[in-house]
Formats: sequence, structure tokens, C-alpha cells
Amino acid sequence: MSQSMAWLMLVIAGALDVGWAITMKYAEGYTRVGWSVASLVLLAAFVFLLGRALKVLEVGVAYSVWTGIGAAGTFVMGVVLFGETLSAMKLAGIALVLMGIAALKLA
Repeated sequence: MSQSMAWLMLVIAGALDVGWAITMKYAEGYTRVGWSVASLVLLAAFVFLLGRALKVLEVGVAYSVWTGIGAAGTFVMGVVLFGETLSAMKLAGIALVLMGIAALKLA
């Protein structure tokens, strides 16, 4: 697998991580069957893609980028879907996460 394909898989895994976090919220402690099943499917999908990407990418970089994508994406979706609070400090924190992702990708 090429580096480009591994990075694509990693980014998709990060996006699926966001979906997983959101479906966990909707699953309400895994008491809602449909959302619970969706959550587990997304979990399996992102773990599979992350594992494939790790065949090519360095684990420290890949895992950090994946968690950063998940953290930033879940933060944004929390604001959009659930009306979670947005502050200058939170935006600054997410900006730092995104800058870290970019730095790791460029390293």
C-alpha cells in the first residue's frame, strides 16, 4: 500500500471516529438498539482502517493524527448537533490540535 493510500485510510478512520462518538451519544448508553448497532459498526470500520494505515505509517504519528481528527471533528459536531458551548479558549484549543495534525503530517 502506498503512503497516500495509508493517509487516506487514516483520514477516513478519523471521520468514522467522529461518527462513532456521535452515534454513542445518540445510543444513550447503548440503550437504543439502532444507534448502538451503528456505533459498533463504525467502531469496527475505523479500527480496521486504522490498522491498515498502521501497516505503512508510523504508529506515533498515525495515532496522534487519528485522535486529533476525532477530537476536532467531534468538537465541531457537538457544537452543531447538540448546541454545546463554543468559546474563544475552546476554539484556540482546537486550532492547536489542527496545527499539531498538520505538523505531524508534514514531518
